[in-house]
Amino acid sequence: MKKNDIALLILIVAVSFLIAWFAANALIGSPKAQTVKVKTAEEISPTVETPDKRIFNSNALNPTVERSIGKSADKLPFSSPTE
Repeated sequence: MKKNDIALLILIVAVSFLIAWFAANALIGSPKAQTVKVKTAEEISPTVETPDKRIFNSNALNPTVERSIGKSADKLPFSSPTE
């Protein structure tokens, strides 16, 4: 390429960039400072209500307590019988 071709190419790129810059500013515009109203969080009450007797069964099994049915043949499920 000749020096004139490179200069012309740089000029075309610069003019294209300027056109794109002004077109984007015309379409999008600059951001404006706006006030926004935000909902505030409500305070959580420290009191705990008792659960409804129709829904909560106080005689139900506690799923956090380990239950076993019968005797286990092996104390460790993956141990070898010789140990």
